[in-house]
Amino acid sequence: MSDSSSVYVSPLQRHYDVVVVGGGHNGLVAAAYLARAGRSVLLLERLGHTGGAAVSERAFAGVDARLSRYSYLVSLLPERIRTDLGLQVELRRRRVSSYTPVQRADRSTGLLVDNGDEPATAEGFRRLTGSGREFQAWREFYGRTGQVARAVFPTLTGPLPTRTELRKRIGDDAAWEALFERPLGEAVEASFADDLVRGVVLTDALIGTFTHAHDPSLRQNRCFLYHVIGNGTGDWDVPVGGMGAVTDALASAARKAGAELLTGCEVTAVRTDGSEAEVVFRCGGEELRVDAAQVLCNAAPRELERLLGEAPAGPDPEGSQLKVNMLLRRLPRLRDRDVDPRAAFAGTFHVAEDYRQLEDAYRDAEAGAVPSVAPSELYCHSLTDPSILGPELREQGYQTLTLFGLHLPARLFAGADHDSVREAALAAVLAQLDAVLDEPLADCLAVDAEGRPCLEARSPLDLERDLGLPGGNIFHRDLAFPFAEDDTEAGAPPDRWGVATAHPNVLLCGAGAVRGGGVSGIPGHNAAMAALGW
Repeated sequence: MSDSSSVYVSPLQRHYDVVVVGGGHNGLVAAAYLARAGRSVLLLERLGHTGGAAVSERAFAGVDARLSRYSYLVSLLPERIRTDLGLQVELRRRRVSSYTPVQRADRSTGLLVDNGDEPATAEGFRRLTGSGREFQAWREFYGRTGQVARAVFPTLTGPLPTRTELRKRIGDDAAWEALFERPLGEAVEASFADDLVRGVVLTDALIGTFTHAHDPSLRQNRCFLYHVIGNGTGDWDVPVGGMGAVTDALASAARKAGAELLTGCEVTAVRTDGSEAEVVFRCGGEELRVDAAQVLCNAAPRELERLLGEAPAGPDPEGSQLKVNMLLRRLPRLRDRDVDPRAAFAGTFHVAEDYRQLEDAYRDAEAGAVPSVAPSELYCHSLTDPSILGPELREQGYQTLTLFGLHLPARLFAGADHDSVREAALAAVLAQLDAVLDEPLADCLAVDAEGRPCLEARSPLDLERDLGLPGGNIFHRDLAFPFAEDDTEAGAPPDRWGVATAHPNVLLCGAGAVRGGGVSGIPGHNAAMAALGW
C-alpha cells in the first residue's frame, strides 16, 4: 500500500478556500500548488490512503514485493511540476523500447528495439523484413512524432492553445493531417508495409481505448498522441520504488505546503450556487459538511455529475483492458533464442499485436466475445528497479511481471458471470504469451504464503469497484485533443485551462479534464492555475 495513509481526524475548520475531491496524484498536485499559494485546502479521499490508481501495494500474501498495482509507468509528468513541488522522485529510462516475438518460416524470431544500439535495431528490422526499408520508415515516422512532441508538450502546462495556434506551433502540415485530422491507420499503412511493425506502432493508440485504426472519431489518434509526446520524447520511464513513490512524494509536498489530507472520507454530495459550495462527506460513520469557495474534482466527470445530483451527460465511459500483476521465481525462456529474456521483458513485450491480429481482436470484442487471439503487452519493473523487491527475493532472482490486455471492453464483463469472463480473458492472454515462450509461464510463477500462484487479474469492472473509475475507464472518459476550437471564446480561467464544468467554482482536476490521462499531474496543475485566476 502507498505510505500516504492516515487515520481520520475531523477537519480543522468549517470553511476552506478549496476542497479537493479525490486524493489521486492529480488531486495531490492541485492541493500542493494551491496550498503553496496560500490557500486553505482540504483534500478528501474515499480510500484509506492517497494515490488513487498510482500506488504501490503488497498484492500477494506474505510476499515482500511492492507492485505498482494499477498504473505503472511515467511519461507525461512534466519536469516543471517535479521542480515546482520539490519532488524527490527518480525516473529511470528503459534502454529497451520494445520486443515483439513472431513466428516466421518455421523459425521463432522477433523484433528488439534497443534505444542504446541503433545498428543492432536496424539489423533486427532487416532480419525481420528482409530489407532496411522498414527501419528507415520507423526512423522517419518517429522523427515526425518527436517533432510534434517537442512542439505540443510544453503547451500542456499553459492555457489551451487554439487549433490554429497549435497547428502553427507544430509547423508541419503533413504531421498535423496524419495525427489530428485523419484516422491514424492511414498514416501507419502509408509508412509501413510489414504487419508486425504496423501493429507495434498502432498499440500506443489502443491502450485502454476500445477502437480501431480507422475509427472516424479519431479516438485512436488522441490516445496515440498522449502516448508519444511525454516530456517531448515519448519515453515511458520506470518510477524507482514503484508508483507509490511518486504519490508519496506528492502527498508529502501537499502536507508540507499546508494542505489538509483526510483519507477514509467519502464525498457523498457537492452543492453549489456558482460562488460558494458545500461538500458533504462521511468519515467513520459520521456525516460532515464543509463550505468552500471552490471545489476541485479529481474524480471522473460522471462521478461529479452524481455528486452534483445532475443527469448523466453523454454515453457511459468504458474502459477496455485487463490488468494482470505477477511475481515470478525467474523470467521464462523464449522460443526466440537470439534474445535474452532480460532484454525482451525490460521494455514493452508485445504479444499477438500485429496489425491484423489487433483488428481481428477488435472485431471479436465488438461482437461480444473475448478475442480468440487476445493481444497484450508486458514489462518487468524489477529489471530496471529491483528496489521494489525485498532483499531475499532479489537474491533469489525473483522478478515482477505486469501484463496489460487490449480489446477487452467493460461490456464483455457486465453480467452475472463477470468472474468467469475475467478468467476466460486471463486464459486467452496467457495462452498467447505461452505460445511465444519455451516453457509454460505457470512453471515460473512464485507462490504466496498460502501456496497460491502470485497472479492477480483486474477487469474494467474491478477498476470501477476498486477505484471509482466509471466503466473502468483509466482516462475517466474519452481523451480530448489538447487544444480549443478556433471559435471558442477565451472565457474565464477554467475555460482557458481546460478544466471548466457547468459551475464556475467547480473545476475538474483529474484525468477527465482536457489534457488529462496518464500519470502526469497536468490536470492538477492546470486546475490550480485556473483556481488562482491565471
